[in-house]
Amino acid sequence: MKYFSTRGGSERLSFEEAVLTGLAPNGGLYIPEYIPSLPENWRSAWKNYSFVDLSAAILSLYISSDEISKQELRNLIEKSYSTFRHPDVTPLKKLDDKTFILELFHGPTFAFKDVALQLLGNLFEFFLLRRNAAKPAGAEPEKLTVVGATSGDTGSAAIYGLRGKANISIFILFPKGRVSPIQEAQMTTVPDENVHNVAVKGTFDDCQDIVKALFADREFNSTHRLGAVNSINWARILAQTVYYFLAYFQLQSQLPENTNIDDIAIECVVPTGNFGDILAGYYAKRMGLPVSKLVVATNENDILARFWKSGNYEKVDSAAAAGHDTSSSGATAPADGSSDGKQHTAAFGVKETLSPAMDILVSSNFERLLWYLAFENATGSQEEKEVEAGKVLTQWMTSLKSDGRVSMPTGVLVSAKKGFSAERISDEETLNTIQSTFNSPAAYVADPHTAVGLAAARIIAKQNPANVRQIVLSTAHPAKFSEAVCRALKDNSQFDFDRDVLPEEFRGLLEKERRVIDVEGPEIDLVKAVIEKCVGHQAKVAPAGSV
Repeated sequence: MKYFSTRGGSERLSFEEAVLTGLAPNGGLYIPEYIPSLPENWRSAWKNYSFVDLSAAILSLYISSDEISKQELRNLIEKSYSTFRHPDVTPLKKLDDKTFILELFHGPTFAFKDVALQLLGNLFEFFLLRRNAAKPAGAEPEKLTVVGATSGDTGSAAIYGLRGKANISIFILFPKGRVSPIQEAQMTTVPDENVHNVAVKGTFDDCQDIVKALFADREFNSTHRLGAVNSINWARILAQTVYYFLAYFQLQSQLPENTNIDDIAIECVVPTGNFGDILAGYYAKRMGLPVSKLVVATNENDILARFWKSGNYEKVDSAAAAGHDTSSSGATAPADGSSDGKQHTAAFGVKETLSPAMDILVSSNFERLLWYLAFENATGSQEEKEVEAGKVLTQWMTSLKSDGRVSMPTGVLVSAKKGFSAERISDEETLNTIQSTFNSPAAYVADPHTAVGLAAARIIAKQNPANVRQIVLSTAHPAKFSEAVCRALKDNSQFDFDRDVLPEEFRGLLEKERRVIDVEGPEIDLVKAVIEKCVGHQAKVAPAGSV
């Protein structure tokens, strides 16, 4: 299996090269040269597989045993998921007869991103150790400088996946004052000397743009050998496909006796920001997992929901902006119960919501789906369609960058609607859903992102046939977003946050000493200076202060 860029070119990379490179030199994202089919007997053969068993089976379809032997791959997988608190890794919980919640937050940082980043960290370490072992005695070891941007959960999950690993430095950029207190504390209280937190005065999109610019700077990238932990890295998407398969088998085991799962239509509803989580479901479906529909659940930052309604992929809602001055800077107070500050102050920029990990203007991973949609609407041979898809995708991304919008052909929207639908959920609906879910017989406490998914599921369910079962992906533990949860349940005498929600691991976390470097603006040169100052000085603690 080889991997190539969504933006075309002749480059074909091995799995190892794609993982270590992260972002393609032409700005594209790596995708596999083909999507493998499942074994004919997968339903019976995999039925009783554990998460580790499923991971080994699925990942081996994309990773040649010439690159990583089957035993080496299994060892990496076992090591990665030994850190999870639940024996099933991602358990499926029944909410009611037609709604199930797939809990993805049982890893070290209580967020779904642990599923991918525990594995990615071990892959980075494995590849570097192997490369350095092959070098002659006394040779300079190969090193990796991992750079990522976070709106909250990616940062801590990446740090916990890479902390203390030899020959790896990690720099996590986050918008200063704009992640939740728990999220910031999880990142900045890690004492390992290879971990560097960079608080940027700006938005998550500013941080993400800086990371992409660093990868695009060939000289800087080559000098520091940059590695990616954001969901632009293919390994993250691949790792996440596994829990869709586990959810299928768990659902099968929880159906009433004499109910055939082949008679059930499965909908997966995914709270969506950067599109990586739901993209993994798309790959699972393309491989052959019987999912009838993937539902994109967005908050008020609804670029994706608007795309599925209009075919326009645009940073600013052109319909809402009509008649308004989009250049104004309408700063408002932070939303009660969300992150500490605003992701953006522009009237038509990122809106701050109660689900801040989804407060994203442009969804980076959407590019991968757009490539497949462009390919589906191209003509000619397989090779000709691949070339055409790369050219078309590049044009779309160029227009998005220069004009802030791109209007897709009708055929692309029709293709997109075949297996997807999308819903936008407001903060009010989010709070109401947290409240109603806790007041239900299941008495389930949902974090605000999971609540966005549940709210979207309830809207979609009104039109569903009787045989549909919905699986809502729960992306974070409710304790990570205590303000929103407590606000929603403040009038409920049956709810006690410390008793019902707060994990022991979070107690005292906010009082721990922190290590963070402040950057006073979203400037790539300021971030470069931080990286160059810290890389090569792993023995010293990165200094706190301002740049």
